[in-house]
Amino acid sequence: MVNRDHGDVGDAPSVPPPLQPVSIPAQPSAAEQARTIAAAANAATLATLTVDGDPWASLVAYGLLGGAPVLCVSNLAEHGRNLAHDPRASVSIVTASNDADPLATGRITLAGAVTAPLDGDRAAARTAYMDAVPSARFYIDYSDFTLWVLRVERVRWVGGYGRMDSATGADYLAAEPDPVTPAAARAIAHLNADHADALVAMARAFGGYPDTEESVCTGIDRYGLDLRVHTRRGIAYTRVGFPERLTSADQLRSVTAELAHAANGSA
Repeated sequence: MVNRDHGDVGDAPSVPPPLQPVSIPAQPSAAEQARTIAAAANAATLATLTVDGDPWASLVAYGLLGGAPVLCVSNLAEHGRNLAHDPRASVSIVTASNDADPLATGRITLAGAVTAPLDGDRAAARTAYMDAVPSARFYIDYSDFTLWVLRVERVRWVGGYGRMDSATGADYLAAEPDPVTPAAARAIAHLNADHADALVAMARAFGGYPDTEESVCTGIDRYGLDLRVHTRRGIAYTRVGFPERLTSADQLRSVTAELAHAANGSA
């Protein structure tokens, strides 16, 4: 369940491998993960280049036009002047989290170049920004503000320690935000508080760790559950996939109940 496409693991702690194959390892692609993170927020760190070629980072608000970030930037601001002379830019978006370790939180970088939307595209971009940032009605039509659309060319997703991957701009724009994510936090809390035994059974039956002694749900998406399992061999992370991809968060209760029943039946 770990994606590493760079670097040396060095002296990273060893993780006990699964003793059996994971039954359904399906999980969201990097493009899907990125679309989901982008759709859940409306603030990002914008990186631009100054006239001298120096990097410049600024906090900005954004909307989404078919997945492409829409910015409304003052021409008097440093980053506004930067975009006017060099359209290359990237935005970094971080998942909201209460985790004390910010590096354990999911985040993305979307890189490309900005363009000013024209004609009909401008109306769509304006609407997308206003939908995400309602207070923009006080300034969006001022002459010293410019709408920019970031044409995404490269995507980097990091899901926390040891979980990372890249995607093309085309794959990102073709992907869809996960419909389960808005309800995930409440479902995770419910499973961990009321169904700890079921999570252990799932990890043993479907997650490849029949020696699981404790199992904690750390994530849920349309494809399945992320689990942190505790064994006598150490702590590992695994996946319990759903039989079919979910299309709505309303399906979560029934599919997790079915998984728990199936896991207990296979014990």
